Order: sequence, then structure tokens, then C-alpha cells
Amino acid sequence: MNLITLFLTTSEWFYTIVIVAYLVTVLSIIAVVISENRNPVKSLAWVTAMLFLPVVGMVLYAFFGRNLKNKHLISRKKKLRLRNREHFRLIEEPSLNLSDASRQQIRLARSLTGATFFPGNKISIFTDGKEKFEVLKKDIINARHYIHLQYYIFEDDRLGHEIKELLVAKARQGVKVRVIYDHVGSFPLKRTFIRDMKESGVEVQPFLRVTFPQFATRINWRNHRKITVIDGEIGYIGGMNIADRYIEGVKFGCWRDTHLRITGPAVSAMQYSFAIDWNFTTEQLLEERTKRYEVDDNADAGIQLMTSGPNRPWSNIALLFLKAISNARKRIYIQTPYFLPTESLLKALQAAALAKVDVRVMIPRRCDSAMLRRASYSYVGECLRAGIKIYLYDKGMLHAKTVIVDDEFSSTGSTNFDSRSFEHNFECNAFIYSRDFNSRMTDIFMRDLDDCTRINPTAWRHRPAIERYKESLVRLLSPIL
Repeated sequence: MNLITLFLTTSEWFYTIVIVAYLVTVLSIIAVVISENRNPVKSLAWVTAMLFLPVVGMVLYAFFGRNLKNKHLISRKKKLRLRNREHFRLIEEPSLNLSDASRQQIRLARSLTGATFFPGNKISIFTDGKEKFEVLKKDIINARHYIHLQYYIFEDDRLGHEIKELLVAKARQGVKVRVIYDHVGSFPLKRTFIRDMKESGVEVQPFLRVTFPQFATRINWRNHRKITVIDGEIGYIGGMNIADRYIEGVKFGCWRDTHLRITGPAVSAMQYSFAIDWNFTTEQLLEERTKRYEVDDNADAGIQLMTSGPNRPWSNIALLFLKAISNARKRIYIQTPYFLPTESLLKALQAAALAKVDVRVMIPRRCDSAMLRRASYSYVGECLRAGIKIYLYDKGMLHAKTVIVDDEFSSTGSTNFDSRSFEHNFECNAFIYSRDFNSRMTDIFMRDLDDCTRINPTAWRHRPAIERYKESLVRLLSPIL
């Protein structure tokens, strides 16, 4: 009898301790959420989840709620050493032959990240994966000194094997080859695929390797950048990953994307971005320098390279988009596979449209994610009411990520027009100031309209109620999608 009493007493104390520890953990997480001064709506959502769904709330917070703001991927001392290796020359904005709006945006980018403005670049635009990768393969074959390649997705398929074999061949020739891939984005990549490259001298590193026990603390932060630098002379940036579907379209028939090949001084900014990520993954500082360019009067494209990530104090690229949209006087054209804007960007687009700026948003009719398609559709009604023109791309999967404002500003890169890209992913975009380049991008946008259907506001309002309900339900998850 005494043993039974002792057991019951011990069990009561055990459960009491567990319950107290559990409550302390929940209350501590709530305290952390409140102290971080996040968006009040998001903070309230986390607090509500903790109070009413504590177990589920704790799990979700572990995966999606952690805050990396003001965490440094690289020390200031190392960043300074990397910058000093590159050819960053300060150009005063008043000396630029640009509009006041463009000069404001350039100043904003410099305030946010110290981004240098590089005039005199030449840019080739690729909207077809086959053409882009054919040119990239030729540049890899012709590399003499080094190849720095960073992609979110590197697949073990036909294209992936072609690129791998080229990199292996160059490494055996003595060319320095470094590769960064996102561990989650390239999760299906076989160990033998990586081992073959490493054994041939290619230096390969995953960004934020997701393993236990770090799984919950890393799964939500992905490196979505797509950057290639060859010999410090050629740079690539855009939306295409290394996978067959970016050429063949697979189930979509057509995969419409946008990627840039850049030659000129802005390549040094791409090298700097890669060098920071390389140091984060390996703690090694790159020694290679980029080519020193004289400004080419025949290459009028001025570029600022903007990076953003969950560790930055500001949502850099989102703020630049917000400034550009607010400055618009004539037109705003957006192409994005996923349209889940932040509240401020949605209001800015609505304000522009109500002020009779020509605002057009192009999204895919068929998407590679049914959830993201529904979440994107949930914003369409609000846009249509403000006079924003929404187009559904019918030809295939639209994966292009472009923003065109008025006659001088354009942007493309890895950033989708959604909360995940703006707040949770490590992204990189080229912000380009050039009337000629803007005109070329506008012509591409207009050609794409021929493969689109414009949404009729009346027909959209009369869609089945069940579809609207599904979209609204999925929209609740938009901050983590």
C-alpha cells in the first residue's frame, strides 16, 4: 500500500512538473514573439495559436516562427575585406543622367545594403531555358580561371548531368570551380552526384544543411538565389534553376522564365554576393577578383544588385519595389509565378491603379503548386476592384520574376512577388536603370500578353463559392507558403 501511495504521489509530482514546464515554455515563446515587435497581425496570430492550440502552435513556431533579424552571416571585418577586393567606386546620384525617381531608388538601395551603382553594363535577356543553358555551357567551357555557380535547385537529371560533367572537366583542367546549392531545394540530389564532383576537384557546399537536430531551426530559411560568375567577367542572374523542366516544361509544355547574362562592372557585385554566401557555408574568404572595367559608353545599363534575407533588419527588395511602385507615373508591369503581396505592396499597387497608373499583373493559369495558385487567386478580387489588370498566362508555367516601372526602371532575379521571398528567403535581384533595357523588357511583356487571358471582373465575382472559400482558406497560410 505504501508503494502504491508513493507511486501515485511521484506521478502527481511528475505531471505537475511537466505541466509547469510546458506552460513556462508556451509563455516564454509568447513573450519572445511580443518582444520582437513584429507585424501586429502576425504577432497576434502566433499568440492566439499558442494560447488555443499550444502543441500545434509550438511545432509551427519551431519551424516557421523563428526570427533571424540582425543575425550576421559574415563578420563586418570579413565583408570589408571582400569589398576591398572588388572594384566598388562610389558614384554620386546627382551626376547620373536619370530621373529623380530613379536617383531616389538608388539612394534607398545604398542606405539599405550599401549597394554600389554600376553604370555601363551589357545585358542579354533569355526567356527560353534552352537558349540560356546553351550559352551558359559555352561560357563554362571557355572559362580560364574560375567558375562560381549558385542555384536553389540543382537536379540529378539530363541537364544537371551535362552541367556537372562540364564543371568536372574544368576542375580537372585546373579551373577553380565552386558550387553552392540549397539543401532543401536540391534535396533529391544523390550523394553520388555530389561525390563525383568533389572527387574531381569541384568544391560543392549546401547552404544551411538541414539535418537533425537543426531541422526545425533551418527548414524555413532557404537560399533562393541563382547566380553564376565566370572569370569575373560574365555574370548570370534570374529565375531559372538547373533542371530539365526549365528547358522542356515537362507537364506544362512550356516553361516561361527570365534570366540575364551580364558583362560589365556589375559582375563584381555578383561575385561579392557569392563570396558572402561561400564564407557562410565554408568560413573561407575568396581570393579571386573580378575584371576591372572601364565604363563603356555604348553599354548604358546601370545596375544595382540587391540582396535580401531573413537576417536583414529590413525587407530590402520589398522596400525597393514599394518605392518604385510609389514613384510610378505611367505604368507598372509585373510577372510572377506566385502573387502573394505584403499588405503595403498590395495597397501601393491599388493606390497606383486608382491614380490611373496602368498596373498589370501576369500570373500563370496553371501553377507548379496548387496551394500557391489558390493563395495567389485570393488577391485577384481586391486588385480588380482597384482597376488593376490581371492576366492569366495560358501557354504554360510562367516562372518569370520581373517588375517594370515607367520608362527607366526594371528588375529581375530570384524574387517572387510573395511574402516568402520578401521575408524568409535569401534572394538576389538586379535593379536596372536603362531606357533601352526597359523598352526591351516591355516588348517581352507585351508579347507574353498574346498568350494570356485577361480576367473579367464580373466573371471573377461569379465564380463558384467553394473555389473562393478554398482560396481564402489557403490565404491564411500565405506568410509561410
